[in-house]
Amino acid sequence: MRYPLPLGVLLASALLGGCASGPQQLAGAWINQPAIDAAADSGRLRESLLAYGPTLEWRFAPQRYTAWSSDGVAIAEGHLAAGDDEQWRVTFHADQQESLQLDGDELIQQPSASSPEQRFVAAEATEDSQPGQAFEQALYAALLGGDWEVLEGAGQDGLVRFHPDGRVEGLPGVAQYALCLSGECAGRSAEEEIIWLQNGEQGGEWLFRLADDQLSIFQADNQALHSDAPQYRPGRRVWLLERD
Repeated sequence: MRYPLPLGVLLASALLGGCASGPQQLAGAWINQPAIDAAADSGRLRESLLAYGPTLEWRFAPQRYTAWSSDGVAIAEGHLAAGDDEQWRVTFHADQQESLQLDGDELIQQPSASSPEQRFVAAEATEDSQPGQAFEQALYAALLGGDWEVLEGAGQDGLVRFHPDGRVEGLPGVAQYALCLSGECAGRSAEEEIIWLQNGEQGGEWLFRLADDQLSIFQADNQALHSDAPQYRPGRRVWLLERD
């Protein structure tokens, strides 16, 4: 399981560079905007990612003929090569291949044995960011962006801001957050979404429910035996926030 709390440097500036000999127009980061839009509209994060994923971001370094894909937990690296009919192929381990094609301002990942058709838009990415971070930050901004008033809980009547880089301001006892996108954590709650809240070296999983512009954060009560994977249901509601 990986929570994208402050993401460290994984790749050098070659991620964003390019040269004339490669498919230069692919260079940089491409994010799954339909998945972000669906999550922001419905408040159902993991459901939206399942419906429009599994690939959440592509990153290309044409001068190295290298591509990376992220599903929110794992990062896969593959070889980028030109294909037929203005398409590109990315070959991963075990000869798994994905075909890609530009359609105007969109990048289309063609249907394959492992995934349906998916569409991506170009996104800004810094030279020291790792694959998946551009998607995460765009998602965080769309889902939790803005100012939230504390209606119930510690810090009542104060304002909370969730920053796209995982920082939190105004939520007592919390400095950073991360959302469960996929992987092991995704199966730990049947209905509510899972959020990781951290302050210093201390952190843990909580449940949240987003309905319109109200955000409820609950204690995560584990119903599983100690030897089993956690199975959470909502406990006491710790915070109720409303977006201005």
